[in-house]
Amino acid sequence: MSHPFDDIDRLCVNVLRGLALDMVERAGSGHPGLPLGAAPMAYVLWQRHLRFDSADPGWPDRDRFVLSPGHGSAMLYALLHLYGFDLPIEELERFRQWGSRTPGHPEHGVTPGVEATTGPLGQGTAVAVGMAIAERALAARTTADGQELVDHATWALVADGDLMEGISSEAGSLAGHLGLGKLIFLYDSNGISLDGPTSVTFTEDVAARYRAYGWHVVEVADGDHDLQAIDDALSEARRMTERPSLVIVHTTIGFGSPHKAGSHEAHGSPLGTEEAAATRRALGLDPERAFFVPDPARTRFAEGIARGRAARQAWDALVDRQPGRRERLESVFAGALPVDWDSELPRWDAGRKVATRAAGGEALAALARRIPSLIGGDADLGSSTKTRLPGEPDFDGRSGRGRNLRFGVREHAMGAIANGMAYHGGLHPYTATFLAFSDYMRPPIRLAALDGQHVVFVFTHDSIGVGEDGPTHQPVEQIAALRSIPGLSVVRPADANEAAEAWRWALSEAPGPVAFALTRQGVPVLEGTAGRARDGLRCGGYVLLDAGDGAPQVVLVATGSEVHLAASAARTLGASGIPTRVVSMPCRETFEAQPADYRRGVLPGKRRFTVVIEAGVSLGWHRYLVPRGTFLGVERFGRSAPGNLVFERYGLTAEAIVAAVRAGLAEGTG
Repeated sequence: MSHPFDDIDRLCVNVLRGLALDMVERAGSGHPGLPLGAAPMAYVLWQRHLRFDSADPGWPDRDRFVLSPGHGSAMLYALLHLYGFDLPIEELERFRQWGSRTPGHPEHGVTPGVEATTGPLGQGTAVAVGMAIAERALAARTTADGQELVDHATWALVADGDLMEGISSEAGSLAGHLGLGKLIFLYDSNGISLDGPTSVTFTEDVAARYRAYGWHVVEVADGDHDLQAIDDALSEARRMTERPSLVIVHTTIGFGSPHKAGSHEAHGSPLGTEEAAATRRALGLDPERAFFVPDPARTRFAEGIARGRAARQAWDALVDRQPGRRERLESVFAGALPVDWDSELPRWDAGRKVATRAAGGEALAALARRIPSLIGGDADLGSSTKTRLPGEPDFDGRSGRGRNLRFGVREHAMGAIANGMAYHGGLHPYTATFLAFSDYMRPPIRLAALDGQHVVFVFTHDSIGVGEDGPTHQPVEQIAALRSIPGLSVVRPADANEAAEAWRWALSEAPGPVAFALTRQGVPVLEGTAGRARDGLRCGGYVLLDAGDGAPQVVLVATGSEVHLAASAARTLGASGIPTRVVSMPCRETFEAQPADYRRGVLPGKRRFTVVIEAGVSLGWHRYLVPRGTFLGVERFGRSAPGNLVFERYGLTAEAIVAAVRAGLAEGTG
């Protein structure tokens, strides 16, 4: 049983506050208010409840901790240092500096012990939900002899700004519905946001809101001083296994600051030399000794380190009771693909007409039969996106069984939840919705790309070919917008075979997150893709067809449903004496990462005339039109009409491509 909290514990809280304050003052920028106010709850959590081993940060069954208000990163870095992670005091002194491991907001993969990149408010709430889902799913897969080998909690510290963002509502609603009992939010309720008191914008009853979501709610009245009340609340939340818990801890932002405590002035700017010194004195710390940790505090923090290490050792003993169990678990958490995982991937013969969403769905179902870690779902659109796994039950948040995640109409949270599953490890997550709604998901997609997380974002209904639903549902600028995100691979397959290969590539070779753009309408299966699509996806773009004799005079570059139009036009041009090459470019990012020799082999010669055909805006394609070329696409919103008619009226036909080539060649010789 833990000893009663004493003066050494209170010293530890103030040391934690002091280190965070020192970081902000040394950097001359940062957010001191949250660390000064939230340090007591953070200390109690890390000292007595959070299961971790700083000597083994990747221990699979560790608790996960997400600091959703990432602007409070100084507190997290202080915690990581004090609890023995590989983050020496020199890194705290380099807070927010070039090349340091203490960036302004936490970045996964940069700082040991940081479980997720946070900063954009609200993202961490949904990421934590994803981690809790992953824990339950992996517990169901790895239970042995009636013993759950995966059995840990997910803790997230959240703030007023997080709970104002709509994504927290989406994530909280789903978590309550699923009954994620090992998910616990610590709500730093201080009544202050960046511009002033929250009373000017945020007056709802948060406790009632979360109870309505199905959460268990506990409140701590004095989060500034009452460590025992915090401890009791966290213990109660951890015992609640049927529902997620919200622990509302009432705190004072900027606690200890004589003139700025409780004010928005403590939120996002250094306190200043004099106020910082006065704050250190008020906390019982020596204002002349920055970045100093007294020996009694070091000794007490070491007790927390030892507690976590003992938990990891007990887990090791459990795992090692059965030979081979550790190796199997390590393989699961590494996301290793089984032998022959892609052996059932379907193929289609040329001449058939198949929507790439349907082909992608068949490929996904085949892969899921072989890959137990493949799990995901859709925003209430599974019957349209074709991403529901046949024969699989819906995911159950209590047992962890089932691989069809019904996200409901919650696109924003869906993306961040998938990120959380990827951060957790051990699963291959995917999401699905219409491409026009990718705008709802852009923040989590951006964070997935920033961190290189392996998430597959499936988007269907990829163009004006959607037809009668009209311009609200016909994406025009979305593909270009997604391509503008560094580190995201955007794949727009030409036909069914490319769609299947896109799944193979995304799961085994993609360097980070992948976004698929798939058709609603049927498109012809093209001659040659059954044999060439695999290498084509690996390279991003490839020669699909050379029509006519001799070196190509014209190169038609196309993606998605426009590739078959390019192939038809090429045959017409070749038959009339204009040698024409068709390049299918399912993934421009991958193509542009290829060696120059390969790219020159696909797009040869400076004398060629190039036409790029894509049912979207031209942004990003102009460099392919040098020295001569033209773009055929859609530079305006769509129209409500049958899809084939919209294509025709917008000039996306084989005949229009032929006419554009002839006009361009005539102009070049005039």
